[in-house]
Amino acid sequence: MSTATQEQDLGKLSEHATETASGQRFEFGKNWSRFLELLDDTRIKEAEASLKQMLSVDSLEGKSFIDVGSGSGLFSLAARRLGARVHSFDYDPNSVACTTELRKRYFPNDNAWKVEEASVLDQQYLNSLGTFDVVYSWGVLHHTGQMWQALENVHGLVAPGGKLFIALYNDTGSQSTRWKWLKKTYNRLPGVLKVPYTMIVIAPDELRALARSVLTLNLGSYFRSWSQYDRRRGMNRWRDIVDWVGGYPYEVSTPDEIFDYFTARGFILTKLNCGRVGLGCNQFVFSRK
Repeated sequence: MSTATQEQDLGKLSEHATETASGQRFEFGKNWSRFLELLDDTRIKEAEASLKQMLSVDSLEGKSFIDVGSGSGLFSLAARRLGARVHSFDYDPNSVACTTELRKRYFPNDNAWKVEEASVLDQQYLNSLGTFDVVYSWGVLHHTGQMWQALENVHGLVAPGGKLFIALYNDTGSQSTRWKWLKKTYNRLPGVLKVPYTMIVIAPDELRALARSVLTLNLGSYFRSWSQYDRRRGMNRWRDIVDWVGGYPYEVSTPDEIFDYFTARGFILTKLNCGRVGLGCNQFVFSRK
């Protein structure tokens, strides 16, 4: 590695470290590194099923796939197992390490899966990548601090006839504003207080869910919501909760805003999942004309 490249990588790391130390950014990568300890074939297969269902495919054989903000690397792995040539990148060094670890575990010395540290806001980097048959970015672009710029940058990665699969936080007005404050507060706390804070923040929702299961004489439903959570995109519920409470920067959008934005840029909406998501993510699959 050249000296210039080393200095560039150190600069990126320093920028990310500065943002997390000042409470301006959640350390997503550290959270997902703990998730890898729980990763098994069931979770991987659920991730594969999620991709197949939303992209309306049985296989990605012969397709190119870019994972913008790869996080744990689970969906990069799922795409690779479905036959795609995969390019993964993330701004968080620990997320890059997670994705690299999964490649090492399941596809060692694989030339069809590349992992890099980079930002979706780095237009020069994106210009160097070319285009892809599938551009995937689930729950990432609203954490950049510049969501609309990230959306502008990412759509250029989609090849003609290719697909863009994104998930973005739903705008619920004042409720979203309150959660932005809660997330910002989490990131300003000392480490020892973050788990207790997370438990306090989620307690009202968890108690309501538990009460509903008791009142409907279906207590098992509450416990299954934890034990069988991996059936939802192959993730782990506690890691998702920490990711949700701490996930900052935090921006939101409405389905109409995203639909209008991409149709104005030559995309056709082919799949939408925005029903009953509340504060969660609206999911969109667009096809480029």
